[in-house]
Amino acid sequence: MKIIGITGGIGAGKTEVLAYIKGKYNCEVLLADEAAHQVKEPGGGCYEALVALLGREVLAPDGRIDRKKMAEKMFGDETVLRQVNALIHPMVREHILKEIERAGREGKIDFLFIEAALLIEGGYTDIVDELWYIYAGEEVRRRRLKHFRNYSDEKISGILGRQLSEEEFRKHCKVVINNGCSLADTYEQIDEKLEGYL
Repeated sequence: MKIIGITGGIGAGKTEVLAYIKGKYNCEVLLADEAAHQVKEPGGGCYEALVALLGREVLAPDGRIDRKKMAEKMFGDETVLRQVNALIHPMVREHILKEIERAGREGKIDFLFIEAALLIEGGYTDIVDELWYIYAGEEVRRRRLKHFRNYSDEKISGILGRQLSEEEFRKHCKVVINNGCSLADTYEQIDEKLEGYL
């Protein structure tokens, strides 16, 4: 089983790439965002600590953490953002390591993909066999974020400003998939890599 980390900036099309891979290859996909949501649920590993840190005002009427309220608290304050990340990231990593161990034990798949925006910063390079950088130029990404997510220019600039530079991504990733042109072209690049491993 080969473990491949998928990373790249917002709007690069990581979801699209993984949907294609999932439909065609004998693999499993772990999404760090999904794991992060699980650990924030009531009873999850971070729930109590997050409520203690952010205050009960971030809770929705059903007792769950309201993502929008939490985001407002974090993005207005660098210190809070760091504290939240310090709680969530180790738990997500632990969850992913358990899933890798389980998949390895079961021995049913050829590939295990881990998708996370912060694979490099989170130190996942020592967990995966190789890292893939899903690349699309800034203009393409801006267009996608406006069209699909309705983000304003200001919001997009803020997010892009907090992400790793293209140089950083390229420095850490063994494979670069250019997802800025046609999907057929993207799929061809993926097939060339994965079929070479089978």
